[in-house]
Amino acid sequence: MSAIKISIIDGGFSTQLSTHVGDKIDGDPLWTARFLATHPEAVMATHLDFLRAGAEIILTNTYQASIEGYAEHLDMTESESLHLIHKAVDLADEAVRIYMKETRSEERPLIAGSCGPYGASLHDGSEYTGSYAGSVTRGFLKEWHRPRIEALINSGVDILALETIPCATEAEALVELLKEYPSTKAWITFSCRTDGRSIVDGSDFRRTALASYKSAIPGQIVAVGINCIAPSIAASFFEGINDGEGFLPLVLYPNSGETYTVAEGWRKLGCEPQLENFIHQWLDLGVRYVGGCCRTGAKDVSKIKKEVEKWVGKKKRDSECC
Repeated sequence: MSAIKISIIDGGFSTQLSTHVGDKIDGDPLWTARFLATHPEAVMATHLDFLRAGAEIILTNTYQASIEGYAEHLDMTESESLHLIHKAVDLADEAVRIYMKETRSEERPLIAGSCGPYGASLHDGSEYTGSYAGSVTRGFLKEWHRPRIEALINSGVDILALETIPCATEAEALVELLKEYPSTKAWITFSCRTDGRSIVDGSDFRRTALASYKSAIPGQIVAVGINCIAPSIAASFFEGINDGEGFLPLVLYPNSGETYTVAEGWRKLGCEPQLENFIHQWLDLGVRYVGGCCRTGAKDVSKIKKEVEKWVGKKKRDSECC
């Protein structure tokens, strides 16, 4: 039995970034993407925090970066906006270079180009509702995503992270767009309800995730899954998904379990178990890329890494015994 490869993703960028800048980040229409222009040294330091904590994949600080957003809120031209997206990759690459020099590691961490949904640019919380699904076409979404995806690919990212996708139409548009870049790999994570079945536009999660995986160029989508969901309900979406023939690689990076609203920000409504308590269950279900999202930081990545190592070690011992 060959060793199972689990890749550890970084945590919530805004949460860790706040330890360096101290400024209010949540609520900004550009969110952390503003700091590429104002505090690039803090962006690089945040990447380094995650690498030193054990992240094997760091995401570029481009989740909420867009040409329209930079034009409206920073008065940038299209070329200036694209340059800032290129800069985001450069900052991540510099952090990797520093980390490898520090550790003398022979295995280079990967850089994933973060691509948030169209709804994130609207700054109305619609990445958590998918409310725009009926008012935009697949063609519009392809053209809206294209400039950032091309900028990230041309800057040399290792993989694309298509994140927090709230509607089936946008997933279809992204899979179609990816086919224009056949050598580029990506994962897709969805924004989901708390019912264990649906993405937030009401589409069935399993059907939508499987359709995305199967309709892509073979091997282009490395995993499908969920991000920014409470840890305690994440497994309900995955249970049984890998019980049949074939294996669907899953990616999961949940939030801390707190709830976000545009009006009130993040609120803790109950006593949510710690994220790391669920790691073994998720890996058993087929999660092969795991990390944290909003309200998780470098310390959480360290805890995730420890639990992943325990699980991998147990699997190795079990295989040797048999």
